Amino acid sequence: MKTFIATISLFVLSLYHTSEQQNFDAFSSKFASGYKALNLPELDLSYVTGLERIGSADALQKQLKFFKSVQAELAIYKPVELSPSQKTDYTLIAYETKLNLEHLTLEQDWLKHKPAQIPTGGIITIPNGKAWYAYLLKRWVDADVTPDQIYQFGLSEVTRVQKHIEAVRVQTGLSEDAFYKHLNDSSFFEKDPIKAQEAFEHTKAIVYANLPKLFNDTNIPPLKIEKGAAKQLAQTPGYYNDNIFYYNLFDKPYNKRQFDWLFIHEAVPGHHYQLSIVAQTKTSEVQKLFFYAGLAEGWAAYTEELGKQLGAYQTPYDEMGKWEWDIVRSVRVPLDVGLNYYGWTDAQALAFWKKNIRNQDDIAMREIARMRRWPAQVVSYKYGALQILHWKEELQKKQGKNFNIKDFHSRVLDHGSLPLFLVKGNVFG
Repeated sequence: MKTFIATISLFVLSLYHTSEQQNFDAFSSKFASGYKALNLPELDLSYVTGLERIGSADALQKQLKFFKSVQAELAIYKPVELSPSQKTDYTLIAYETKLNLEHLTLEQDWLKHKPAQIPTGGIITIPNGKAWYAYLLKRWVDADVTPDQIYQFGLSEVTRVQKHIEAVRVQTGLSEDAFYKHLNDSSFFEKDPIKAQEAFEHTKAIVYANLPKLFNDTNIPPLKIEKGAAKQLAQTPGYYNDNIFYYNLFDKPYNKRQFDWLFIHEAVPGHHYQLSIVAQTKTSEVQKLFFYAGLAEGWAAYTEELGKQLGAYQTPYDEMGKWEWDIVRSVRVPLDVGLNYYGWTDAQALAFWKKNIRNQDDIAMREIARMRRWPAQVVSYKYGALQILHWKEELQKKQGKNFNIKDFHSRVLDHGSLPLFLVKGNVFG
């Protein structure tokens, strides 16, 4: 009799869980359709453009009503009673709802105190600018962080990368002054686009040959390499779009030290590889709504750390190319907070740059202006990369000889685009 009752109880419990899961699926579908109907603008690089796109008071009230109702309905469900994929949806909906409600509070305040003309001197110059920056920082890095925490993180990264640069210099046997002088030697620069193309193709062949050592899935779409033609993008050494890696060689000679790290970051196993894996991943209706820059840019920056294992960085100067760009990314982190939250002047920012970066004064003011226009975006590269690197180091210590780098990379990428805290859960789950 007891066995019969227990069986019936399990059956009833099973029906209850099934019903709860079915109800949650209906809720998720309703959220996805409701979210799409709001037609919210994507996150803009430019804070001015983002402010210009804020809707009317009525539009904001409509959004507020939607997210408040979502928040109330979320409380009905218990994550422990949901399937793994439903738990992911639940967490994503809760995360996005919280961020959107925070954003709406800022937008409503903006409409009340909106100036006649949007100040273009940086986000700190607008009403409630510090709060806006704190929000944008969380949104860009996909993590619950504060400006003060990110500033300290940036300082530690500057120190770490400077040690790597010093290690490369020691390998060359040159004094510090002789080393930096040599970096400007004409032998490091290429004017001929045919030779530049050949160099990138060479890096591609080496990386592809070594890819199976680090990755389970090497079945990715073909990748083309082409010289960029978009002069508005000339300030960047290269970029990736739609299965094509573009390198920008216009009127200035191309720095040969960029051949390896740039291909790795923009192409394989960086953006091209990552986006190919994401495209192959089955994701939910809810997950398809969102894209997370912290993982996307963090992954591409992390893969530069794999250069030697991929057969690249065959000389100290090839490796130096990676660290030359990494010190720029590292210095930009505290600079971004300084400019957009602490209220640094351009002169203070330039002094900080020159104190920490040698041989790259020519791009300093360009980068400072970029951070004023695009607050918080530059932080996504370093913050995401270091999370992934720390997870790997933690697992290596924990698992020892049982650590499998291929499986680690699969755990990071095989669940699609997610906020970093959810990626971490998949890595350690």
